[in-house]
Amino acid sequence: MRFQRVSKAVAVGAALALALSACAPGGGDTGADASKDANAGGGNGSAEAANSGKADLGDITTADDTINVTVGAPEFISYNGFTPNTYSTYNSAIVDRMFAGFSYFGTDGTLYPNEALGSYEKVSDDPLTIKYTINEEAKWSDGTPITVADSVLAWAVQNLNLNEGSKEKPLFNSVSVDLGDTVPEGPQGDWDGKEFTVEFAEPDPDWALQSWMLHPAHVVAEESGMSTEELVSAIRAGESDKLKKAADFWNEGWMTDPGKLPDEKISPVSGPYKLGSWKAGESVTLVANENYYGPAPATKELTFRFLEDASMVQALQNKDVDVINPQPTVDTLAQLENLGDAVAIQKGDTLTWEHLDFNFAKGNAMTNLELRKAFAMCVPRQQIVDNLVKPLNPDAIVMNAREVFPFQDNYQEVVDASYDGRYDEVDIEGAKKILEEQDAVGTEVRIGYSAPNERRANEVSAIKSSCDEAGFKIVDSGSADFFSPNGAQDRGDYEVALFAWAGSGQITSGQNIYATGKPQNFGQYSNPEVDAAWETLAGSLDPAVHAEQTKKIEKLLWDDLFGIPVFAHPGLSASGSDIQNVRHTATQDQIVWNAEQWVRAE
Repeated sequence: MRFQRVSKAVAVGAALALALSACAPGGGDTGADASKDANAGGGNGSAEAANSGKADLGDITTADDTINVTVGAPEFISYNGFTPNTYSTYNSAIVDRMFAGFSYFGTDGTLYPNEALGSYEKVSDDPLTIKYTINEEAKWSDGTPITVADSVLAWAVQNLNLNEGSKEKPLFNSVSVDLGDTVPEGPQGDWDGKEFTVEFAEPDPDWALQSWMLHPAHVVAEESGMSTEELVSAIRAGESDKLKKAADFWNEGWMTDPGKLPDEKISPVSGPYKLGSWKAGESVTLVANENYYGPAPATKELTFRFLEDASMVQALQNKDVDVINPQPTVDTLAQLENLGDAVAIQKGDTLTWEHLDFNFAKGNAMTNLELRKAFAMCVPRQQIVDNLVKPLNPDAIVMNAREVFPFQDNYQEVVDASYDGRYDEVDIEGAKKILEEQDAVGTEVRIGYSAPNERRANEVSAIKSSCDEAGFKIVDSGSADFFSPNGAQDRGDYEVALFAWAGSGQITSGQNIYATGKPQNFGQYSNPEVDAAWETLAGSLDPAVHAEQTKKIEKLLWDDLFGIPVFAHPGLSASGSDIQNVRHTATQDQIVWNAEQWVRAE
């Protein structure tokens, strides 16, 4: 799977789909080789943007057509895609088409304002204060104006100070939880107005990525027996006891059985598309939001098909789907190239990286640092890169960092300061010696991942071949529900988890992964020095401080062996040659980042 990285606040879809998302297959790329042209589209007549943001399509009429896309096999989960168990790249690909935020990421991670929703400006550095203005015409699809109340709800959802007696029991089960302390007073402005300011307690280098628009406050209020004004007042007063029903609804009220959409009355949207239909195990169809206040979607319907990677190319060839975002494998690329001019292939670097994470839960074998060292010694990272990644990206290298990527200018500087190369070469004898000294020969290591996934199965096979020789007993624990609620990862039934983090260049997003008790610290890792370094980094606007603390964090994570980075994902996606405006992106938004601009050539 591929998980999005979350900073102090979730980055929302058309607004910000950045964080650390749940899971996704492998990587993303596309057709008539767009790898050298970030603005390349699929099909004749595609509009080209003057930068990495969305193209200006001018005044368009929504085409009465359906474009079919697949980003993977996992089932749609929920209209609320911002709980720890629903915040995945698969689910976000769908819900991010339905919700608007104040900004969005271009193809290279550059941040652009979403002028359809409104605008924002920094009005003070000390204290850091930002003013937001919501478009007067902006409204939910049910006709209710989008107001400051919705931003107050977004603040509440990410506020640990609203809890059941302690911060360990927050009311809202959100994937992002730090806004209560980051912005102590929340959004300030008339609850039913269109302007508000937020004042940060400390400098925040990612302030422009904070999410101030998630879900409809008027729906949450009504479903909890309150008026919108009463809901806002209770949130601002910190009256947790009055918010229990509201939180219960936000946590569970939009969750339904597969194939059953939530009632349209409780699921209005702020973005260009809304939920249309859901066939369990098959697809979800989004339909154009007729009340959308921004540029009209280019095509009336988007259908997300739930297809396994192995069947995507054939489905594209058969025209069962129009756009695919498969796991990038050598075979997949060859199959796409064999389709010739019938498809456009997009390729390029991505801000997504593969890694092996250890389970630090009490009683797990991998709480033993020596066993983690032995495992790191026998993982054949170079072999994995040579066999599975270089055929797609000849420049690919073994990745030795977590917060910077090999194609970024500061990568080598960070690696030189944090890692001495001790795990670059496989050392079977060294690993074997550790296992013998620890009386741990035969230790079972279950490697869990979201299956089916051809590349990950091959990775585990390579690890098993090498590490079994050292004395481990490697078990392929890939399963379709490994990362699902109550799945093996949720239960802690694994020694090593194999997946990818997908990001868009946030400065502080790693804090949500590596700091003690954070929502995306799935393996329960804890190091006070790492926590302190993140606090220093996250509280500064100085790039020099960011650089210094990043090096410190990377070194501590290597010394502790939090996990083992493997490689940066190559991107690969493809579209039918008649589909216009399909553009590769390096960010976690994947190929659907601008899906509202896709249209079939006439």
